[in-house]
Amino acid sequence: MGGFTIINDFSNYPVKSMSALGRLAIWSQRRQGWWLLFSASVGLLLVALYFQYAMGLAPCVMCIYQRTAVIGVMLASLVGLINPQFGGLRWAGMSIWGLSSVWGLLKAIEHVDIQTASNLLFQSCAIEPEFPAWMPLHHWLPSIFAATGDCGNIDWQWLSFSMPQWMIVILSLFSLVWLVVLLANTYQLITQKTA
Repeated sequence: MGGFTIINDFSNYPVKSMSALGRLAIWSQRRQGWWLLFSASVGLLLVALYFQYAMGLAPCVMCIYQRTAVIGVMLASLVGLINPQFGGLRWAGMSIWGLSSVWGLLKAIEHVDIQTASNLLFQSCAIEPEFPAWMPLHHWLPSIFAATGDCGNIDWQWLSFSMPQWMIVILSLFSLVWLVVLLANTYQLITQKTA
């Protein structure tokens, strides 16, 4: 059967004697985990575009950086989906995932600091994103990467959290799951070498 199923097939592994970290490492070697990561990041991107175009909320520079981080996680999941059993692709996907999640989390924290600053004159962000000269995403795809909003504005809240505060929660979860998957794969690599 050519399609993939959501049922885990651990028949090639001694599951009864396997630790929780070993099971997590196997999960990252299956496409289901990478599909889940891809789906979550695509969902977040679609929500961001809905906020921008349907609700009229203009994204600021920090919003664009956080959006770029989510797209980085999406691209990482695509790398992992190519062949998650091949260690090089799996580790490349995990590396991009970790860099994107942690960088996005730092930008979300910085964004909240800007929004909650007591003196907004000393807290500001750039007028347009500072992407590398060799990759000016805001010029190539302005509908996704152009910043037209103000970082200090709180235009939307849900359960008393602003959008960047929700991004701290979401990107913290992405980073935490990445860290656990990284530890599980490192554990598996070490135990395979000592066995």
